[in-house]
Amino acid sequence: MRKFALLTSGGDAPGMNAAIRSVTRSLLFYENEVIGIRRGYEGLLDEDFLPMSRSSVGGILLHGGTILKTARSPQFMCEEGINKAVENLKKYDIDGLVVIGGDGTFRGAEELHNRGVSVIGIPATIDNDIFGTDATIGFDTACNTALECISKLRDTASSHERMFIVEVMGRDSGFLALETGVACGAEYVVLPEKDFNINDLCDKVNISKLKGKTHSIVVLAEGAMSANELRDILKKNNCVYTPKVVVLGYLQRGGVPTCFDTVLASKLGVNAVTLLLADKSGLMVGIDGGKVVSMPMELARSNTKKLNKDMLTLIDILSI
Repeated sequence: MRKFALLTSGGDAPGMNAAIRSVTRSLLFYENEVIGIRRGYEGLLDEDFLPMSRSSVGGILLHGGTILKTARSPQFMCEEGINKAVENLKKYDIDGLVVIGGDGTFRGAEELHNRGVSVIGIPATIDNDIFGTDATIGFDTACNTALECISKLRDTASSHERMFIVEVMGRDSGFLALETGVACGAEYVVLPEKDFNINDLCDKVNISKLKGKTHSIVVLAEGAMSANELRDILKKNNCVYTPKVVVLGYLQRGGVPTCFDTVLASKLGVNAVTLLLADKSGLMVGIDGGKVVSMPMELARSNTKKLNKDMLTLIDILSI
């Protein structure tokens, strides 16, 4: 019997529990011992280990968050911390590790891989900004959460003939803002990856008002600027509306994962275990055109995932 561990790290994402369940039960199916590491890399340094059984993951499939908890660990990202993590894995005779998270999680996993630890990564982040996979665990649920909130705001915007600026998460990427913007029929989307032109936004909104449209929704990715900043800019540039601001914030990280995220997490978990048991390391599992694929984590981290330009065109065409 071999012994393997798993952890979740970085920001939580709906579907992480489904991934934990998938990895745990897959390892048990092949008669391995499973250790859950609580609080990510911080727990790895603190030896916060939890034996996992079939019943440990019973009933968690549709729960948001992560039963293994998550934490940032600055002390892990230094030579001393990484070496201690490797020593702890050896101390407990752990043969390999599955990490569930985003870019920062994979950065830590690469360091462990480079020091001889067998490690496989599963992408889980609501930002969907990991290269090499069409979707990350949690993205679909976050989009649906944002869409539900904006649908309710549009009712109020229409009733009061107002403009709402809705700030969604996305520190360095606009995937969540763009997907949600198309789905909710936003008049404009502001993204970190795209140069922002205040005149374009004002013209779009003002012309829409002249054509008889009585309200507007602008979806803003937090990495572009804050919603309050955008509101103040619009006030100074002759916008026909006095914008109202709504920041969705951490609402987007929680909740029951969608069917898509639950199935994606289940598929990626099983395939991560398959790679681990085949003595593969340094790889990330992902989805490409509906098929599960794998690629080096280093390649996934060193490349930038590009926005779909067709989605930007959709907003322009459909918001007239």
